[in-house]
Amino acid sequence: MTKRPSKQQPAARTDTPPAHDTRPGMDLLALRAQLHRAEKAARKPPEPAPSTKKTTTPLKPQRAVDLDGVSTDEFSLGRAHLKLREAVYDARYHICPHAIQHARAEGFLEHDIMHVLLAGRVKAVYTQEHRWLVAGYFEAHGVKLPLHVVVQHYRDGHVDIVTAFVPKNPHHIISRARLALMLRYDDERIRTRTAQAGNKVGYRSKGKWKKSA
Repeated sequence: MTKRPSKQQPAARTDTPPAHDTRPGMDLLALRAQLHRAEKAARKPPEPAPSTKKTTTPLKPQRAVDLDGVSTDEFSLGRAHLKLREAVYDARYHICPHAIQHARAEGFLEHDIMHVLLAGRVKAVYTQEHRWLVAGYFEAHGVKLPLHVVVQHYRDGHVDIVTAFVPKNPHHIISRARLALMLRYDDERIRTRTAQAGNKVGYRSKGKWKKSA
C-alpha cells in the first residue's frame, strides 16, 4: 500500500510589522518622556533645608546678675562698631595712660590696639558706663594671643581707649563690677613706698634690717 503524501499546512500570516520598524519610534517617545521629566524637575522649586532649632542654655542666676546692664544684641553691637570705626578713621581717639601701662607690661604695642579696634568686634556694650568691650587678637613672636580693649565713647564722636589687656578667658564677657574694679585699683598712677630701717610693730630689733635666712 502506498501512503499519500500529507499536505503541509501553510504558515500563519502575521499582520504585525517587523520589530526594526517600531524601534526608532519607541526610542523617540522614551526620549521625549525623559526630557519632559527633566524639565518638570527643573521648574520645581528646591525643597527648603530642614531648620535646626538653636537651643540656648539658660544663664545661671549669678551670671544673669553679672550681665545686668550689658547689651549683647546684634543691633547694639553693630551700631557701636560702626561708630568706633568712624572715630578711628577720623583720628578722634585718645589712648589713656592706663592702656599704655598694660601694653608695656603685657608685650603689645599701640598698633596692636588699633588693629583690634578695626579688625576685631564689639563684644559687649556697657550702657550705663558708655563703654564698649572690643575683642581681637595680636601676634607676638609668631604666637597669636587674644586682646581685649575697653573704649569709652562720647556724644561728640570722640572715644577714649581706657584700657587694653590680655584676658584669661577670651570668650568670657567681663561684668560691670569686674570692669569697675579693674579700673579702680589698677589705675595709671604708679604708687611707690620707701621702707625705712627701724622698728616695726610686733618685731624686736635694734633698728637694723633683718637678715634673711
